[in-house]
Amino acid sequence: MWYDVRIMPTAQRDLDRMSPEVARRVLRKVEALRNNLAGDVKRLVDFQPPYRLRAGDWRVLFDVAGSAILIQRVRHRSDAY
Repeated sequence: MWYDVRIMPTAQRDLDRMSPEVARRVLRKVEALRNNLAGDVKRLVDFQPPYRLRAGDWRVLFDVAGSAILIQRVRHRSDAY
């Protein structure tokens, strides 16, 4: 199943604060996520948003709503949870 990826304003601010090289690496992982949630995806227990994608030292926190992936935050692993 192919998903539409929507980056929320909070996640866009997180990406804007990163170095361009790191942001590109994270966005490549997000693009791969479109294809049936490919990548290192884990469902989180008692946490909102309920999914995370690991991109090196960065965590992409997202929710799935039908055929859309809503990227909520992009945080360093030390600040993500």
